[in-house]
Amino acid sequence: MKTGTTIITLDNGYHLWTNTQGTGKIHLLALHGGPGGNHEYWEDTAQQLIGRGLDIQVHMYDQLGSWYSDQPDYSNPANAALLTYDYYIDEVEEVRQKLGLDNFYLIGQSWGGALVQLYALKYGQHLRGAIISSMTDNIEEYVTSINERRETTLAPTAVEYMKQIEKAGNWQDQQYQKYVDILNAEFVDRRQPVVTQHLISTMATDVYGPFQGDNEFVVTGKLQEFDLRNEIQNIKVPTLVTFGGHETMPVATAKRMAQQIPNARLKITPDAGHHAMMDNPKVYYDNLAEFINDVENNNI
Repeated sequence: MKTGTTIITLDNGYHLWTNTQGTGKIHLLALHGGPGGNHEYWEDTAQQLIGRGLDIQVHMYDQLGSWYSDQPDYSNPANAALLTYDYYIDEVEEVRQKLGLDNFYLIGQSWGGALVQLYALKYGQHLRGAIISSMTDNIEEYVTSINERRETTLAPTAVEYMKQIEKAGNWQDQQYQKYVDILNAEFVDRRQPVVTQHLISTMATDVYGPFQGDNEFVVTGKLQEFDLRNEIQNIKVPTLVTFGGHETMPVATAKRMAQQIPNARLKITPDAGHHAMMDNPKVYYDNLAEFINDVENNNI
């Protein structure tokens, strides 16, 4: 299969940036978070896994609306269907088809981890294994977790200030954003400075906002409704649930998910936040390589 960057044209006419690295027989498709983030923390995944002895080819892409792919005019009501779970699940399937993948591994971080769960439930017949990285199966437990995080990290006056700003919807308040930066450095990107940086923000806020909200510590969008607690037991493929040991997502939920999903295992990356693959890549990729090796050798 061709390596390097390929621009694929979706059936809806939009274009997605894709990149493939490695030449192995094992195939891994990587989904980024956000929604509205991009692929960049997966850039060295092939190198990391090949260095651990895997004969693997890694595929990544920027989802519609994200930095390197087409960015529709979401203010146009005709594009409302592009901001739905169904669209993004089916986008994964169309990318799979256009890249010629089958019997492959699917990894997704955060929002991408939600898509892994949804894809495994709808299109699981195409998967050899699923990796849910730093994503719960419901938002209720996540909201409880992030509120506990900021209440134990910030002074009570700071927490109250944030709540007042959130109630007013004054998201650009400078002091509020300073508190968000403190929380991000503690629970999202513990490795500072952040490994992937740009001179301007690359977050697709027109996608992030409708699903998440203003930042990782509030959920005001469609993700409020995300809840698969009564469905994840129907994921039948071997599954790795992997969380950072010091992140926004609740580890207690990860433990329950790994028990509820048949044929699943849990791995926690210590001293890592929400982007565990950047905070502690050695342990993160050791765990990922071990999981893929065990599936390949029928040891799971």
